[in-house]
Amino acid sequence: MSRLTIAIPSKGRLKDNAEAWLKAGGFKLRQKGGGRGYSAELSGLPDAEVMLLSAREIAEGLIAGQLHVGITGEDLLHDLAGDIDRDVAVMRRLGFGGADVIVAVPAAWLDVDTMSDLEAAGALFRERHGRRMRVATKYLRLTRQFFSEKAVGEYRLIESPGATEAAPAAGTAEVIVDITSTGATLKANDLKILQDGVILKSEASLTGSLNASWSEEAKATLRIFLDGIEATAAAKASARLESSNSISDDQLSALGLTRISENVAFAPMNQAREAAISLTRGGAETVAIATVNQVFRSDNAVFENFVKKLSRSA
Repeated sequence: MSRLTIAIPSKGRLKDNAEAWLKAGGFKLRQKGGGRGYSAELSGLPDAEVMLLSAREIAEGLIAGQLHVGITGEDLLHDLAGDIDRDVAVMRRLGFGGADVIVAVPAAWLDVDTMSDLEAAGALFRERHGRRMRVATKYLRLTRQFFSEKAVGEYRLIESPGATEAAPAAGTAEVIVDITSTGATLKANDLKILQDGVILKSEASLTGSLNASWSEEAKATLRIFLDGIEATAAAKASARLESSNSISDDQLSALGLTRISENVAFAPMNQAREAAISLTRGGAETVAIATVNQVFRSDNAVFENFVKKLSRSA
């Protein structure tokens, strides 16, 4: 793969949020073939091959090395990767698509509030029914790992093909491991999350494959992409201060400012107002505060850290 391949979620809120996030970074998505097309292009990144896939397909493609970069959920990466630290690298968590992978039991199980209680309940269930209690989930690897860490062995996994939260009411499982953002669906199905039953706090992430074949061309395109993404992130955290007077080195140091020119500096967004007041008290007649769209830098730590991981995995 000489060209950089980028995969973006193909539908739903995850696609909408990813598209808005990319646009803020200067990369507007245009879907090819209309609404049903599975390929796209990003303005500002003509040398990339862009695909629209499901979040699971993106995670699988990154782990297998069939994709260079993708936006997908951390829950899927953790569940599907044999060794997540050797297969993929999360470059940036995106602040949307947040959800927890949890263990839930029927609310009527009044004596079961922890994973330890669940193990005891499982032993009792087996004694009474002559079989292990069933745990329905789409997250087979995560469930096995977590239950092993919590010393829970009295269960058997049932792979869930559909709405996992409905399994106890349907009689196909006693316990579920599922993903939830608000817990409303669990409550609607008379389920409760165990007190220590949060397996993973997940959100959408920009992730790079450590198993893909990375050409110099692909790396160069990735640098352009990450420069835009990081420039937007830096802008959100910064404010531009323009003083009527020159800003001294002592003022820069005391106020934690970054000099742009003699009378212009960047301040952390949450400290900009206080810094402006300090500059006026220090002799400036006026200090204007402005937001910025993007802040490009000569270095890019996210890109450099990813390339280091690539060299270690080679």
